Amino acid sequence: MTSPTERRRRGRAARERVPRSAHGPWIPAADRPDPLDVLARQAEDRLADLGPIRYGRMAESAFAFLRGAAAVMAADLAAVPDTGITVQLCGDAHLLNFGVYASPERALLFDVNDFDETYPGPFEWDVKRLAASVAVAARDNGHGKEHVRRAALTAATGYAVAMRRLADLGELDVWYARIDTADFLPLVRERRRKRLEANLDKARRRTNLQAFGKLTEKGDDGRRRIVSDPPLIQPVPPDELRQVGKVYGDYRATLAEDRRVLLDRFQLADVARKVVGVGSVGTRCYILLLFGRDERDPLFLQLKEAGRSVLEEHLPLARPSAEAPVVHGGRRVVTGQHLMQAASDIFLGWTTGPAGRHYYGRQLRDMKGSADVGAMTPADLRQYADLCGRTLARAHARSGDRLAVAGYLGRSDAFAEAIADFAVRYADRTEADHAALLAAIDDRTVVARRGV
Repeated sequence: MTSPTERRRRGRAARERVPRSAHGPWIPAADRPDPLDVLARQAEDRLADLGPIRYGRMAESAFAFLRGAAAVMAADLAAVPDTGITVQLCGDAHLLNFGVYASPERALLFDVNDFDETYPGPFEWDVKRLAASVAVAARDNGHGKEHVRRAALTAATGYAVAMRRLADLGELDVWYARIDTADFLPLVRERRRKRLEANLDKARRRTNLQAFGKLTEKGDDGRRRIVSDPPLIQPVPPDELRQVGKVYGDYRATLAEDRRVLLDRFQLADVARKVVGVGSVGTRCYILLLFGRDERDPLFLQLKEAGRSVLEEHLPLARPSAEAPVVHGGRRVVTGQHLMQAASDIFLGWTTGPAGRHYYGRQLRDMKGSADVGAMTPADLRQYADLCGRTLARAHARSGDRLAVAGYLGRSDAFAEAIADFAVRYADRTEADHAALLAAIDDRTVVARRGV
């Protein structure tokens, strides 16, 4: 068994390959792929009619562009040396991929909440994406230069401080660690607490019943169906409906036995195709309406396509031998979520659909909510960045060698300062990439549909 001292020493040794200060002076590689080409290649296997919606959403702001450009940033991160200290990465750890949701015990937790790109990789990749998203969001909000860097520094510092603390805890203590909103609410200044309490109340109301009232209507035959709202929500034709029914049955088989018993108490009533997110637009996604005891007992599930993570082509695990099995995208998402989250959706499962496409399933709404980053003052953003940094550290500590990470970080602020420098430089690059997208839309090289 490797001792804690040896594990920390491994982390310190990684500084010889990649000094902590080396993370700061980032410049684009000379052979950097054109970001629009990267996005176009990613869209090749997606639903073509939804592509303009994705570009329209990414055009809204530099932060929206960053949200949709995880593949672009993955290529940028892969072009520079990494620490080699592996954790389960979120793969898309921007500010809006953190939020609140209900645990199985109905406590409202704060955690990482998006795992479409999760994959094992060097811990700093998530930290860099988080810090960059903080810097871009701060600029979009009109914050001054000093506030931009300070907010990014706060995210990286929060991560480092939390990781050092977690390195001193036992394995079960780390595994059971969680951020309950009831615990951090008293720590928020009174001026901001009312706004936060209102946001948490809104999340508590985002239940299956709330979705039922918003997303369904009664048809001429008296039956409840999912509302059609093209192109965002559309009914599926009969042949596709049969396929989804089979996918649902296979998904059910991946759940734990007690969850299958619970799910079997619901009957499938309707299915629709739904457009979700920014970076995910164009992937195949279905929402399923089920009823339990009666129509006052609804359940909404989401079956979402899970392709390859944007990280896979850049990391060693993505280049298996000819004999190694192909990683199942749905199982990858589910496993990553279980590894990183303090508690996960009781209906989290995976399956393979038509044409061999991979899917994962979960509840559509279960008291989920996210922060209104665009309305944050500099002080608000720093506090939120610190919370996200600490949350990311806890997620990494569950899946990777937290003592090695802490050994690399050390006791100084060198790592956090370098990450802040990187974040500011990457924000410059993101703004330039966003401007290139707008120019391509203006000259009609790229077709975008805005406001959808």
